[in-house]
Amino acid sequence: WALGSLLGLNLLMLLGWAAGLALSGESGASLGRLWLWLSERFARDAKAAHLAPALLVLLQRQRLSRWLLGTLVHGLWLLAMLSALALLLALLATRRYGFVWETTLLAPEPFIQLTHALGALPSLLGFAMPDEAMIRASGDTLPALDLARQAWASWLLGVVLVYGLLPRLALFALCLWRWRQGRQRLALDLSLPGYAHLREPLMPRSERIGVQDAAPEALPQFQAGQLDAGSSGALLVGLELDDQRPWPPALPKGVTDAGVLDNRESRNKLLEQLSRFPPARLAIACDPRRSPDRGSLALLAELARNAGATRIWLLQAAPGQALDAERLGDWHEALDRLGLPHADTSPLTWLEHGHD
Repeated sequence: WALGSLLGLNLLMLLGWAAGLALSGESGASLGRLWLWLSERFARDAKAAHLAPALLVLLQRQRLSRWLLGTLVHGLWLLAMLSALALLLALLATRRYGFVWETTLLAPEPFIQLTHALGALPSLLGFAMPDEAMIRASGDTLPALDLARQAWASWLLGVVLVYGLLPRLALFALCLWRWRQGRQRLALDLSLPGYAHLREPLMPRSERIGVQDAAPEALPQFQAGQLDAGSSGALLVGLELDDQRPWPPALPKGVTDAGVLDNRESRNKLLEQLSRFPPARLAIACDPRRSPDRGSLALLAELARNAGATRIWLLQAAPGQALDAERLGDWHEALDRLGLPHADTSPLTWLEHGHD
């Protein structure tokens, strides 16, 4: 009765898993159907309901579903057998049990042979096995000796460990190893018909080259403006300057370097700082080799509205390079339209003293 309650269901489920693996080639079919049913029940939308069947089909094509379900099944049974073995050990250590076998039809010899057959492997690991005299004495109604109780308890622990826990541990390790190996080779087979209608939207054979978004009829107008009062200090900032130009230049006392604005985070950080501590004088260094796009002009106008006075410093070209006259003219026209004073000379004197 002890072996039947501890190992009976485990053995039946293990035989069922082995039979399913040998006959159908896919173990855990019932668990797979249960998984699909649960996913349909608890899915919050239609797309989520298709995730589990799609994953199962992908794993079946790669012959991985058996190892995944095997890992889950053997992992759960391994946990159950560990709990059963720990509970059995705790009970045998804290209570006294008498081991008595009872039968009406069977003779002692089959029970002796069965006990020796089951205890052969555990005995190799050091577990005790009752001898023939102890086994025959266990059929009596008289209380067994303590030595016999200990032998039977050791035999029972060894049988549960060898035939209940170790097979599940070995199968769990095997399934997990095969699952990890197969997962590394897992890939979509793009030659299947199901992926044909996705190839053109995701990987188009041709791409249109030209104007994607036509220019609007009227471009937005920006107004720079300036603060009337409540500002102090001087600030120098660079707008999208490359690494080839040494920056910042040697700054006089009282002039603060705000760095280079080259991403959204740095722009938002500076605008937030200027809204709390607006400077009296702000100089913005721009590279005239870049085009004055709408984003840059909008940023210049926003910065100017948070300062008492603003000047744009159009940097000179590096030695050996020349500026595009047409592009430089675009900068002059755009800055004049914003109402921002600009020059190609250094504004450091103006930043320090407030005049040239």
